[in-house]
Amino acid sequence: MRPLPQRAWRAWPLAAGLSLFPLAALGEEQKGMPQLDFGNPLLISQIVWMGIIFAILYYVLSTRLLPQVASVLATRAERIAADLDAAAASKAQADAAVAELMAATRQAREGAQAAIAAAVAEAKAAAAAEAQALGRALDAELARAERGIGEARAAAMGALREVASDTATLVVSRLTGVAPPAERVEHAVGALLAARQG
Repeated sequence: MRPLPQRAWRAWPLAAGLSLFPLAALGEEQKGMPQLDFGNPLLISQIVWMGIIFAILYYVLSTRLLPQVASVLATRAERIAADLDAAAASKAQADAAVAELMAATRQAREGAQAAIAAAVAEAKAAAAAEAQALGRALDAELARAERGIGEARAAAMGALREVASDTATLVVSRLTGVAPPAERVEHAVGALLAARQG
């Protein structure tokens, strides 16, 4: 608040004096109340001193106290504005940190999913390769077993042919008393075994 100009201070006593004339006229009309007896010089001096004190008080307030209050209020407003700006900057930094954290989390999740998918694919490939190797080993073992079975069967059939030939020769010899020719016995046993295998 700016102080009053110098002209206003010079014109103030004149205005105060002019304002007392209606009060004096009012005092003449109201003789009954001693508080409003403007004919009393003590009352007029009190009013004049009250105006002077009011002017001094106004001057002190407008030049000394109110500028200090205005300065304090301006400083406080600046501090509040600075605090609000700092809070907005901190909020922006926090939002940026949250966005960065969310991006890092999303990237880590995607990386983990990719690593899991790669590990699953690798495990599937290893299991398939192991299954193929095991299948090949089983096929080889089965082929060996089949060959062994075939050889054992051929050996058993050879032994069976021989036993059957010997048995047929012995039975015919006992029944007839004459040993049959070996070629005929071999031929008959071979035909019989072939018919049973078919």
